[in-house]
Amino acid sequence: MIIGVLKESFPETRVSLIADGVSQLIKKKLSVWVEAGAGKEAYCSDEDYRSSGAEIKTADEIAKGADVVLSIHPPTIEVRNGLVLIGMYQARFQQERIKNWTDKGAVVFSMELLPRTTRAQTMDILSSQANISGYKAVLTAANAYGRYFPMFMTAAGSIAPAKVLILGAGVAGLQAIATAKRLGSVVEVFDTRPAVKEEVQSLGAKFIEIAGAADASTAGGYAVEQTEEYKRNQQAKIAESTAKADIVITTAQIPGKTAPILVTEEMLKAMREGSVIVDLAASTGGNTPFTKDRETVVFNGVKIIGDSNLPATMPSDASKLYGKNIINFLLLITDKEGNLHINMEDDLVKGSRVMA
Repeated sequence: MIIGVLKESFPETRVSLIADGVSQLIKKKLSVWVEAGAGKEAYCSDEDYRSSGAEIKTADEIAKGADVVLSIHPPTIEVRNGLVLIGMYQARFQQERIKNWTDKGAVVFSMELLPRTTRAQTMDILSSQANISGYKAVLTAANAYGRYFPMFMTAAGSIAPAKVLILGAGVAGLQAIATAKRLGSVVEVFDTRPAVKEEVQSLGAKFIEIAGAADASTAGGYAVEQTEEYKRNQQAKIAESTAKADIVITTAQIPGKTAPILVTEEMLKAMREGSVIVDLAASTGGNTPFTKDRETVVFNGVKIIGDSNLPATMPSDASKLYGKNIINFLLLITDKEGNLHINMEDDLVKGSRVMA
């Protein structure tokens, strides 16, 4: 069986499989074709791929000859009957594109749909990339913030530590907490799931509690719809915290829907000039009313940085983790002889496959 690896379109810098991953697949009796230049931005050259046993091909050759095609974003190749596509295709929002592929007979696995269970952890692309997003969100905020993060006591006077508010304690949020604490800031965290309180506190942050949250234990780390009363209490608490915050990191998304507005226009007006918001939910609308994906907007002196693709700022490590997730999934849908074996009785296979 032939696995094809495509080059991503600008401005994406990641690649779906690096050379180390190629070696692992070849040991499993799989052949690997890589589009020329696919790994360049992730510091993986064509020669690196060749040394690992891959063949360098054009995108057209991969489209015509590969059995499985890997990418991160939706590929632009001509899709044919029987071709297996694996990537992060935002299937809930790109239904027309997916239908077009499946109508042509392609088998589509959109990895953001993978059930977020214990068994799926080694294949969980959302978690591996969110970890990077949380880390880089804090570094991005620190770079944009015009003051120190840690407390400083000097002969010239004392500098108070930055106050960081993190909305959402999923994978990205927890990594943001750890990073912000390492930089010496004071961190408060809000999440609708009371179960994450212990994790938050173990990282040295204060957990903001609001009674009456809907159960989000089965939402796979996402937010869920809440009652109107809860939303009012939530807004009051968040408003109180944002008014004191220097940095706000927002991460809340709801599968298949636009992101909830957590930081309202009124809250933004109450924030100190020079404060920074990094909105990781920018790709689905954002957690502020003024967020624009991959743009920085200044509202009332507050910088709102919308960036849904922070992992691309660390292309080598992000690609390595993404590729490892994909390898583990490939091993789930292939047999010991390296042949395709899609078992639709498997909950991970069934959950990530997109049907017409």
